[in-house]
This record gives sequence, C-alpha cells and structure tokens, in this order.
Amino acid sequence: MTILKILLITFFAGMGAGLGTGFAGMSAAAVISPMLIAFLDMEPYMAVGIALSSDVLASAVSAYTYGKNKNLDIKNGLIMMITVLLFTVVGSYVARLVPSHTMGNFSVFMTLLLGIKFIVKPVMTTKEKMNEVDAKKRVIQSIVCGMIIGFICGFVGAGGGMMMLLILTSVLGYELKTAVGTSVFIMTFTALTGAVTHFAIGGLPNPFIWILCIVFTFIWARIAALFANKADAKTLNRVTGAILVILGIAVLFFS
Repeated sequence: MTILKILLITFFAGMGAGLGTGFAGMSAAAVISPMLIAFLDMEPYMAVGIALSSDVLASAVSAYTYGKNKNLDIKNGLIMMITVLLFTVVGSYVARLVPSHTMGNFSVFMTLLLGIKFIVKPVMTTKEKMNEVDAKKRVIQSIVCGMIIGFICGFVGAGGGMMMLLILTSVLGYELKTAVGTSVFIMTFTALTGAVTHFAIGGLPNPFIWILCIVFTFIWARIAALFANKADAKTLNRVTGAILVILGIAVLFFS
C-alpha cells in the first residue's frame, strides 16, 4: 500500500464526509467507512471507528460555525441528544440479529431520499415561523423524536445524521440552517461516544490513516459550513440535495 494511495483515498473520503457534515449534518461514517474498506482493505469495525472519530471535530467545527451565525438550537438539541444516546443503546440491544448489510443499505437509502427531497421540495421555513412553536411543545417533540431517532440508529446501525435532519425539518418544522446546525451539534457528542466505544473495544487504528481522515474531514466540513451559512435558503437546499445525492450514489458504488 503506497503513501500516495493512502493520501488520495483519505483526501476524497474526508472531502465527501466533510461536505456532507458541513452542508447536511451527515455522519462521516456513511462516506469514510465504505471507502476505507473498499480501497484500503481495512477491517470494517476499525473503519467505522476512524469515521466516527473524524466526525467529532468536523461536527464540532460545523456546530461552532452554525452557532456563531445564530443557526443552532442548543436547548432542544441537548434534550434530543440525551434521548438519542439513551435509545441508541436500547435499539442496539434489540437489533442483535439484524444483518450487517441492512445497516449500510438503510444509510444509503436515507441519503439519496433526503437529497432528492431537498431538490424537489426545498425547506423554505423561516426562523420566524419556526419560533412560533410553543416552547413546551418543542421540548416534548424533541424528546419523542430523540427516542425515535436513537432507537432507529441503534437498531439499524446507521443514518443518525440523516434521520435527525429529516425529522428536524419535516416533523419539527426547523428552518434548514438551524436544523443542520442542531444536527451537527448533536452528532459531535454521539460520534465521540461511538468512537471511544469502538477504540476501547477494538484498539487504536493505523495512526497515519486516522490522522489524515480527521484532518481532511475537518477542513472540508469547515469550508462547507462557512458556505452554507452565507447561502440563501433556495441555494442551500439545492446544493445540500445535490451533495447528498452524489454521496449516496458514490457510497452505493463503493459498498
């Protein structure tokens, strides 16, 4: 395995994951894992661990950028995060007999479906309309939706970022930028929990590949988040949708 090959694979994996994270709150695991497995012959469990750890800094810098631009709902995000983490454990316990290929198929399906949705039916909700929802009702919605997202993620094993973005925009009526900002905020902590668990069980990965994936994902997530926060709603919907469709097709091809 040449250094050039490792550089190229990690660069494109990080670019895809970073763009997906910065624009749509997508988990890096959906892009990095299949590419590391397909092109670098990495053991799947370790590939997911690298992807999750890459997700931590990428989601954190994206959340910071969205928060700086007042496109982040921290209060309800924390409530949802706690219920997501709890019910991910519940879902994982129930899902012991689910075939592994089902997990990947679900993640790809969610990515493609959401990408097409943003292109065909963009989210044009305004912050004013979003803030009309009663605060108590929003808290209840956050708990219930967090339970659903967590259970599905734990049961199927993938698609957390996509599920959150879909529910935040379609069910909770969030404006797109705030939905992505809140999603990456939650993903920072869920990815950290997943990464620590993976490395505690499976040991540490190849440090060269690990560091490259983290750095490239971080850089592209920062670029995407900066662009997304400056774009108007229509442009952001189209760009986000196009990136999700491209990444969904790419992951389908690689996996």
